[in-house]
Amino acid sequence: MSYEYIQTETRGHILVVTMNRPDVYNAVNEDMHHEMSDCWDAFAANQDLWVAVLTGAGDKAFSAGNDLKATQQGGIKKGLPKTGFAGLSSRFDLEKPLIAAVNGFAMGGGFETALSCDIILASENAKFALPEVKVGFFASASGVQRLSRYIGRLAAQELMLTGRTIGAEEALRMGCVNEVLPAADLMDRAMAKAEELCSVSPSSVKATKRILNSMAVADGLPESLAYSREVQMDLARTEDFKEGVNAFVEKRKPNWVNK
Repeated sequence: MSYEYIQTETRGHILVVTMNRPDVYNAVNEDMHHEMSDCWDAFAANQDLWVAVLTGAGDKAFSAGNDLKATQQGGIKKGLPKTGFAGLSSRFDLEKPLIAAVNGFAMGGGFETALSCDIILASENAKFALPEVKVGFFASASGVQRLSRYIGRLAAQELMLTGRTIGAEEALRMGCVNEVLPAADLMDRAMAKAEELCSVSPSSVKATKRILNSMAVADGLPESLAYSREVQMDLARTEDFKEGVNAFVEKRKPNWVNK
């Protein structure tokens, strides 16, 4: 598999996917969304690939989330793939496990991408936030839904409504990640965890994920994400949305008008 914005590598039954835009902290633009969706489609179809590890290029960021500069400059042309942010947030048919190796900050859609994986390993210098409210968005790519399910609604609400950033150790205490490691050990641990998953029955893992996927569907997650997209479209028509994007790109404090 060859792409412009991501790199892939196969190691036995393991697929390693690297979001590869380090100059913009691996922020995701429209083409990258579609590349990642295609990558996960190919991963799902390959009988020889059992587990995937997802990380970001460089040592500063897993992903900064949505590429707001691209949004300001080019607008929305293709839109998100049906599978959602990074080809993952709205995907409910993938029956193979994904490990997120968060090697730096995971902000907004970057955090939501990690939350869309099955296991989250974080380097000790990782930071997490859903800061969309600071730039006129909200966490519409499953952050509202997944974080409130994983760590409890009360704790999640405080993070989502303030947009504040938490470090790796606080994320571990809250239940946002499975394990925190020294940065130098992160990928080795991720690969060891992937090998551990490869050591059990892949058919049993697929069966387990099939049930987990069905639970998410029964819980109304696809419908809630569809409603999030509607609400985001309404939000995109507001003056605050435009001001938030412009202020971010211009590196200034936004002037909110509440309309």
